[in-house]
Amino acid sequence: MVANSKLGLIAGNGRFPFLVLDAARAQGYEVVVAAIKEETFPEIESKGAASVHWLSLGELSKLIDTFHREGVTRAVMAGQVKHKQIFSSIRPDWRLAKLLLSLTRRNTDALLGAVAKVLADEGILLENSTSLLEPLLVKPGVLTRRTPGAQETKDIEYGRAIAGGLAQYDIGQTVVVAESACVAVEAMEGTDATIERAGQLMASLDSGKSVLARSLTVIKVSKPNQDMRFDVPVIGLRTIEVMREARASCLALDAGRCLFLDGDAVVQAANQAEVAVVAD
Repeated sequence: MVANSKLGLIAGNGRFPFLVLDAARAQGYEVVVAAIKEETFPEIESKGAASVHWLSLGELSKLIDTFHREGVTRAVMAGQVKHKQIFSSIRPDWRLAKLLLSLTRRNTDALLGAVAKVLADEGILLENSTSLLEPLLVKPGVLTRRTPGAQETKDIEYGRAIAGGLAQYDIGQTVVVAESACVAVEAMEGTDATIERAGQLMASLDSGKSVLARSLTVIKVSKPNQDMRFDVPVIGLRTIEVMREARASCLALDAGRCLFLDGDAVVQAANQAEVAVVAD
């Protein structure tokens, strides 16, 4: 067992929380899960956590009280909480309402950073979830059999410049490019929905005459000062499937700052779909 073996897990949606839970248990942690009613998959109940506590978005006081009662002094966040949930469905308790009123910017970084500070003030240190999942961090280089072509390479360079500018303002981390033209940028909808939208737009332009009716290149980057405690960029099998359906042929990522949720299976799926994957 590890010293101070209790670890809190604030679980959002998707498989990310399950991977963190499994990795933490394998490393000897007794995991106390705070599951978000609006987001967390119910299967979390059967994955071997020491305890699972359900709370709604906005119940910051309940989260703190739960961790205090369970003796949790270290915690991680894992799994997406949809941006539109954070800013539309949230019903803040008095503590979170006070925090929201203190924010000068209503974006995800500002909100989660403020929550992390409140937790720290209450003796609960929020740590990097990726420290438990280092084998799943994207390695540098070309990761697939197919390497990006000349046009795809140009699109990556152009897309990285756009994505880097957007990411610093916490607008989104994904850009979709075709023939050195920006087709779609991510806002609150998430990576997969952005790719789907780009595919639909390109399909509407594809009359057999449009110079833009070519394959798409997807660029997903971390923020310039990415806080690896939350909102970590992730790619899973579903993303590769969405790319295939949207006729996207290339995916560019930030090495060491993005997670493959399905490990090597992501690269295998990309190979089958003839999608080039590269990380810098």
